[in-house]
Amino acid sequence: MSSDEQLERDFIDELLMRAILSALAAGDMLVNERAGDLEIDSKGAPTDVVTVMDRRSEELLADHLLSGRESDGILGEEGASVDGTSGVRWIVDPIDGTVNYMYRLPEWAVSIAAELDGEVVAGVVHAPALGETFVAGKGKGAALHKQGVQRKLVVNQAPSMDRALVATGFGYDVGRRKKQASVVAEVIPQVRDIRRAGAASVDICSLAAGRVDAYYERGLKPWDHAAAGLIAQEAGATIGGLDGQPAGEDFYLAAPEPLFSDLSELLARLDAASD
Repeated sequence: MSSDEQLERDFIDELLMRAILSALAAGDMLVNERAGDLEIDSKGAPTDVVTVMDRRSEELLADHLLSGRESDGILGEEGASVDGTSGVRWIVDPIDGTVNYMYRLPEWAVSIAAELDGEVVAGVVHAPALGETFVAGKGKGAALHKQGVQRKLVVNQAPSMDRALVATGFGYDVGRRKKQASVVAEVIPQVRDIRRAGAASVDICSLAAGRVDAYYERGLKPWDHAAAGLIAQEAGATIGGLDGQPAGEDFYLAAPEPLFSDLSELLARLDAASD
């Protein structure tokens, strides 16, 4: 390994550790300072909600991540947006799964990804109510930290589609939700079953941990998948859109090959990347 490569690996380690410590701090605040009755606003659709705790978490994360790194950029779900000059940008979801958090369901997470020159190189998904922290660095593999034990993450060996447990999610727009429901109705007879955690980052990390075999959804934003996507890739998943397109807001599919190809073909036939 060249000295430049070693310097880059060390820098990724530094970014990853900053992300981990920031996510842990936000998670502690969200658990310990949660009010009994949350102040709730709608972000457009009645199903798309934000709480005062989302905003407090994002403020905390911005403070932690940019402390001593004021030239970094940041992109947050609740409006944090800074154009940096360092080549590093932090992509933050202060609470992924806000509705779960509101209802005290455990499947919610703090998600932080670090981009270096436009490429995600470090990711953390911290799920405090599950006691789990998923982490990955580019080229360094993915791991789950739980109760002081670290476990390397590897996706399941790809099953045939009829034996695949597939996770998905639904958007907030009524028309999109109706289309997504019609797609699920066509998918479910052809797979083992469907699961929905209600938080994209948790679903994608479940793929990395071998708890499901695949995940797909239309309408994800960068903060929904940036960290978890790296974790899944480092665990061996293939990630992309449909018809050879890159993964993104139009469509996001993650699975080991050849299941990825089989699901991609099915979902393309169902026109799943449209509303």
